[in-house]
Amino acid sequence: MLELDPEDQKLVTLARSARARIQAEEGAAVRDTDGRTYAAGTVNQPSFQLTAVQAAIAAALSSGAEGIEAAVVVSGEPMLKEASVHAVRDLAEKAPIYRADPSGAVQEVLQ
Repeated sequence: MLELDPEDQKLVTLARSARARIQAEEGAAVRDTDGRTYAAGTVNQPSFQLTAVQAAIAAALSSGAEGIEAAVVVSGEPMLKEASVHAVRDLAEKAPIYRADPSGAVQEVLQ
């Protein structure tokens, strides 16, 4: 298993909690360039859908974040959703995106 620094491990914990809290398909957490964190679960409404990362980034942007340092997605799926990757890359070309399984074990890192 990949060893994360404490700040990135905190994102894993937040993403797992967001997923569990609402029994979502996935949970996500992001850290902005000021060190603030935002967590969210998948949004699946009749009129709109957001991946958990998109929801977390929307929360960050609506709170005034200007960039993202790192993102974590916790999901049972074997791959990151393209929309999630694009949402992070819109704000940060090189921020790491970690994909963790529901137990919190990091399975993939996109740099």
